[in-house]
Amino acid sequence: MSHVSTPQLSDDSERTPGRGSHRRKKERDGGRRRTGRVILLSLLVLVLAAGGAGYWLYSDLNGNIHGVDLDKAIGDDRPEKLPTSGQNILVLGSDSRSGANADLGTGKVSGARSDTALVMHIPEGRTEAVAVSIPRDTLVTRPECTKSDGSTLPSAKRVMFNSVYSLAGPACVVKTVEQMSGVRMDHFVEIDFAGFKGLVDAIGGVTVTVDESIHDKSSGLDLEAGTHKLNGTRSLAFVRTRHGVGDGSDLGRIGLQQQFMIALLSEIKKQDLFGSPTKAYKIADSLTEALTTDSELDSLTALADFAQSMNGVDPSTMETIMLPVAYDKTDPNRVVAAEPQATTLWKAIRTDSEIPGSAKKSPATGGTSSGS
Repeated sequence: MSHVSTPQLSDDSERTPGRGSHRRKKERDGGRRRTGRVILLSLLVLVLAAGGAGYWLYSDLNGNIHGVDLDKAIGDDRPEKLPTSGQNILVLGSDSRSGANADLGTGKVSGARSDTALVMHIPEGRTEAVAVSIPRDTLVTRPECTKSDGSTLPSAKRVMFNSVYSLAGPACVVKTVEQMSGVRMDHFVEIDFAGFKGLVDAIGGVTVTVDESIHDKSSGLDLEAGTHKLNGTRSLAFVRTRHGVGDGSDLGRIGLQQQFMIALLSEIKKQDLFGSPTKAYKIADSLTEALTTDSELDSLTALADFAQSMNGVDPSTMETIMLPVAYDKTDPNRVVAAEPQATTLWKAIRTDSEIPGSAKKSPATGGTSSGS
């Protein structure tokens, strides 16, 4: 993905006779390039970002995005931002059963939880990235948080990671991740199931290959071994399935989520979105309606600028690993961060250093770096 900039015409070129049509063509090309910069963000934050169809629709799409002021919600109780720490983005996939999500067959669960959590680290230079999955069943210490109604949620030990979202919202999830990792999150992006489904359908489906058949009555996923092109509904089942993979735990699902993320990014990358404003708008509209970000990214202008700054990142080089975990000794249905692996992993991300191989090995998965 090459760096893209908006063409600028000099005063001299504007006065030159016979060049008006050329100037208009360059302006149209500039609009498509601006579209590409915004769509690039969706390549980088998965599952999970936003796109724009052109500034002539700016007002429409801009109003779709929801923003959360992390500094106001969290306060000063945050890790220091180190000058060499690159960019760190917390990507959340929420499983609210309300609104459009109620029709997606995602189960009869009240409220909402953070079903997927990825810490995306983009090192200085922004030519590569690593995504660290945090298992939803991980037992963590939840810090004291301020809820959306202004009340205080007290700190608590040994709570499930995905319960933090339902109790206190995304800002508290950010605070929890920051305190467990010591890594300051520069941004966060959240997308719900409806937005995820809309993205996949908008790009015409995503192709995945599975080595073994998956039959999961809970998620509705029924795939034979081989290569399949999944629509939005089947993709949703793919990233949510757990009973048909590995030991049936959340750890097996993480492996599928990581696989799907790379497939999704590759699919978007190979499509000619620059030349298809209609498709670009369809992607933008479905995503921005389901998108929540921190307040620094809650406009198309901010998203476009951020995406442009990361033009050099190639999704195909992204490394996907899982936070090293071990089964909890008290409750074998839950996991805890494995030490010293987890501390080593977070330190490498915090200092923008190479992650040692030993820090990627998870005792709960037999020493592998993912749930697969």
